[in-house]
This record gives sequence, structure tokens and C-alpha cells, in this order.
Amino acid sequence: MEIANYQKKIEEIKCFILDMDGTIYLGQDLFSFTPAFLNKLKETGRKMYFFTNNSSKSQQAYIDKLHNMGIMITPDQMMISSHVMIKYLQENYPDKSIYVVGTPSLINEFESFDMNLVDNDPDIVVLGFDTTLTYEKMEKACHAIRHGCIYFGINPDWNCPIEGGEFIPDCGSMAKMIEGSTGRWPEFFGKPSKHTLDYIIKETGFLPNEIAIVGDRLYTDIAVADGSDVTSIMVLTGEATLEDVENSDIKPDMIVESLETITKML
Repeated sequence: MEIANYQKKIEEIKCFILDMDGTIYLGQDLFSFTPAFLNKLKETGRKMYFFTNNSSKSQQAYIDKLHNMGIMITPDQMMISSHVMIKYLQENYPDKSIYVVGTPSLINEFESFDMNLVDNDPDIVVLGFDTTLTYEKMEKACHAIRHGCIYFGINPDWNCPIEGGEFIPDCGSMAKMIEGSTGRWPEFFGKPSKHTLDYIIKETGFLPNEIAIVGDRLYTDIAVADGSDVTSIMVLTGEATLEDVENSDIKPDMIVESLETITKML
């Protein structure tokens, strides 16, 4: 899409799905242009939602983080990858037992939806981004997976960015470890899976061509809209660069310097 056509397309968008780290803030620091962008969305009657792939933290933890940055939202505006997973399990495997490899926050999230969690002999293993990972958890998960249980992963990210431009292993890297032991790879549910796209469309109630997903990662934020009528907008304030786009099969519908560029078009 040519730059000249960005304005026309932006005017058609009624709902913005915003990635968080690298898009609206970096680490603990809110970008200076984010408040003006969010205010412009409200002024123009557009809806906004936030979506994070990070399955190590609860929905409330992200709501609190945004509140501390001066962004007041309702729970329905904070979408997290673990809720995509939970919704799918509720609809498709309501009576199955589940072993979750995850943080206490992730376990609590599952418990808040009254999911049937067990420690041994599960029907389903769910792998999350577990910053409290232990050998015992991996052993239990691999044993169940090796013996044929259903196996799902929440988010496919290889690494999670942290302060100082560093990274720590994320859920996708943990899945690689399990694959090395069992030979099995999970179906993932966070961005860029179609499960996430379906979830966003259903939860927001907007038509695909009325929705824009904004983010800084090609293989998650941008790829989730690939092949759909949802508009993908890549910002250059986080991970991906113009060189990355040139070398990737995944192409965003729009590339902008930051949210500030979009603000000017609203």
C-alpha cells in the first residue's frame, strides 16, 4: 500500500488492537506520543484493545501496569494469549483434565475460569511462558506428551524482551526443549495463530476490514493478520526494522515510524 493510501485506509478503521511492549511502551517507559494517540482514538469514536502474547502474567497484572502509566481500561479491553487458549478449551474440551506448565499467575488465570487442572495423567498439556520453570515440570509434561496426550502451546515467541535491550527464553524456546525430548511440537494459540484472529474478531464484534492490528513484531503482530481483511500496521519503535521487512515473506499493510504517525491520520 502506498503512503498516499494510508490516510484513506486509516479513516475506515473503527477498532485498533494494540501490541504493548515496543508499540505503546518500552519496558517500564511509556512512549511520549502514546497518550495523544489513545486520546485521539477516543475523540474520533474508535475502539481500542490491547493484546499481549506474554502468557507469564495475568490479565490484571497488565491492567495494573497500564493504570500505573495513566491508561485506564476495562478488563474486556485487555486481551491476553492465555484467554484465547482457555476459551478454546472451554468450547472444545470442556471435560478434559489439563496440566499447565506455567507461572503461578498463569495457573491462577486458568483456575479463575474453573478449568480442570491436574498434576498427573492429564488429557491435555498446556505449555505457557514459564519464568518459574523447573526440571520436575518439564519431566511431567514430557512424560504425558510422549504418551500421546493432547499438547497445546499458548504463545510461540522465541524470546521475551527485557530492559537494556536483552532477551530471555520465551514459550517457543521451551517448546523446542520438549520437542527435543518427545519429538512433538504443539499447536500454538497466541499471535500469529488463526485462533487469536478469530478471538479478536468475535470479542470486538467488528468486521475484519474495520480492524487494525498494530505491533512491532513481524512473526506475531503482523503475521496474525496475514491473508485476512484485517489491516496490519508495523511500527518501528520495537523489534522489527525496515531491513527485516525486506528479508521477510511477511509484509505489513502499513509501515509507520510510530503511533504518532497514525495519530496525524486519525
